[in-house]
Amino acid sequence: MLQFDSKHVKNVVLLGHTGSGKTTLAEAMLFESGIINRRGSVEEKNTIADYTDIEHEKGKTLFSKLVNSKWKGYKINMIDTPGYDDLSGEIISAMRVSECGVMLLNARMGVEVGTDIIWQYTNEFKLPVIFAVNQLDHEQADFDKTVTEAKAHFGNQLVIVQYPVKQGPNFNAVIDVLNMVMYQFPSDGGKPEKLPIPDAEKEKAKQLHQELIETIAANDERLMENYFEKGELNEDEMKLGLHHSLINHEIFPVFCVSAKQNMGGGRLMGFIDNVCPSAYEMPPQLTIDNREIPCDEQGKTAIFIYKTVSEPHVGELSFFKVLSGTIKVGDELTNEETGQLEKIMQLFEMEGNKRIAVDELTAGDIGATLKLKNTHTNNTLHEKGFPISIQPIQFPTPTFAMAVEGTKKGEEEKLSAALHQLVEEDPSIIVEVSAELKQTIIHCQGELHMAVIKWKLENTHKLSVEFKKPKVAYRETIQTEAETTYRHKKQSGGAGQFGEISMKIFPITADSEEPKGYPIRGKEEIDLPWGGKLIYYNCIVGGAIDARFHPSILKGVMEKMQEGPLTGSHVQDVGVLVYDGKMHAVDSNDLSFKIAGMMAFKENFVNANPQLLEPIYEVIIVTPDEITGGIMSAIQSHRSMVEGMDAEGHFTKIKALIPIAEMHDFMGTVRSLSQGRAKLSMKFSHYEKVPYEMQQQLIHTFKEELQEV
Repeated sequence: MLQFDSKHVKNVVLLGHTGSGKTTLAEAMLFESGIINRRGSVEEKNTIADYTDIEHEKGKTLFSKLVNSKWKGYKINMIDTPGYDDLSGEIISAMRVSECGVMLLNARMGVEVGTDIIWQYTNEFKLPVIFAVNQLDHEQADFDKTVTEAKAHFGNQLVIVQYPVKQGPNFNAVIDVLNMVMYQFPSDGGKPEKLPIPDAEKEKAKQLHQELIETIAANDERLMENYFEKGELNEDEMKLGLHHSLINHEIFPVFCVSAKQNMGGGRLMGFIDNVCPSAYEMPPQLTIDNREIPCDEQGKTAIFIYKTVSEPHVGELSFFKVLSGTIKVGDELTNEETGQLEKIMQLFEMEGNKRIAVDELTAGDIGATLKLKNTHTNNTLHEKGFPISIQPIQFPTPTFAMAVEGTKKGEEEKLSAALHQLVEEDPSIIVEVSAELKQTIIHCQGELHMAVIKWKLENTHKLSVEFKKPKVAYRETIQTEAETTYRHKKQSGGAGQFGEISMKIFPITADSEEPKGYPIRGKEEIDLPWGGKLIYYNCIVGGAIDARFHPSILKGVMEKMQEGPLTGSHVQDVGVLVYDGKMHAVDSNDLSFKIAGMMAFKENFVNANPQLLEPIYEVIIVTPDEITGGIMSAIQSHRSMVEGMDAEGHFTKIKALIPIAEMHDFMGTVRSLSQGRAKLSMKFSHYEKVPYEMQQQLIHTFKEELQEV
């Protein structure tokens, strides 16, 4: 097996909106390099990258896939990624282990929804990016319009390296203004013929060549001096300038391809090999304590797990990048996060779902291994005496949620195990088992993401499941005082139950004062686990209730506060004052006073002008300028309030306060208005009063549910 050193391994992530041709380009590049002898197609469902049943069913890439090619002395690891923001976890993890991105633009559609969103991620990672204008063979292809749109969206640092001589069905040649030649492709694609630039194109080629030189020189002081001295840069100087500018995220070269016709992939691979950076040349990885880990194949061995996949009949397949040193079959590495010693029994290069066994992989390379005992995504494994932990991939906060439940009895444990495995494979999913709402809630990135989750549960795990809109974690409180005397008495032969208490309750606010007119014998201030406070006052005089029964009264109050009288929601911010009562020498016990405390609190609560509170979330919406008005209208129609607006390039950032009860429908409205181009993030802000009519409806629904039980 041919081995590659760190300088000759290039890791590239294929990016772009769905349908831009990422999978088809990967197929063309693998064919061009001889890895495969026949090109598959998405339509025929036989590509190397899209091999899962759900991808065949949906006709699109839903998971990142690792493939590799060997090209003229270099190894290129390519990671094909989805084109939807719903599946951003797959995109982000792939970016994390790549040194260059190839962003595909559809020459027919221009800059699409997903391209804008993915571009934001490349900025966050400072990822070197090449643009490839694809589908130039389409009858509606428009290269100039696509590049103009791209510059408007991503800046004038996009610089043309290639442009098409003709577009549409007759596309078969490009002018390369870096090498100043024309590449003309055979009718069936493949290796082009290198020809002089035709006279009709010389003036345009010369102008674009000059623009390329000036853009390169503007980002390199030494090259700028050479340019002023000679009025020119040679090809080697231009490649060196592009190399440094890519590393610094300063220049984004534009290439031409027709992936479907196998035109341009070879030239793109040549540029990746000769100009794009390797891991060896990029800034070192950082540990969680900000130490640098250089990509050095002579260093101590460390690998980073960036993705985990459960393979049927095989087990967990762990995808990793070699950070340092050389990993070999038989190595024993320590998982820094778990302390577990892992023996590497097998190493693979990946070609989609095909595993190619290898003996070793060097620093900078990407591969996979099977059946690690206790290793997960974001774990670092290292050799003895080299304790490091790499900064973890930061997955986006989920913005979409559904409650899931099995429809067949006896499958609860199976469902729990399946959900655990889903999170193991995709850490952008969060599973919450809510005791408060009595629901298992899946939090993910959007509706498509949830559809993938549902498909996996039903088809991979063979579970019958139902998805529902999650309940809302309301809170209950009071707005006025109330007091009552409640007697609990039960006689059933022998010792009975007896407990009587007089109780007053009142609302607690930030500026509440101590209650007046009562002798305070004891006070407990409790920060409730679900937020807010309970303050319990013992104001008993003369021994009307023995001190030993107060913990039982408090326990009864707390139990009722866990399931409030209005809707069964948690109660908060209430003061409870027990000021009188009666005992029985034989029948009074802890249970009697617990029940008396619970029922007295309940009676008081419904008479103290009770108020339901709903959670309000701070939501940030980044939306294209042209649909800002529609988003603003949507906010106002969902009982929400705009807090502020800021401009961010061609986008508007809107900050709003939105009730969580409205978020499910609001997100659907935003997605429809923006065609998926708007990006949302959210975090809990505070609780606010529920409108009266809505409160009455919620109380009515709760009572009906109780009657059905």
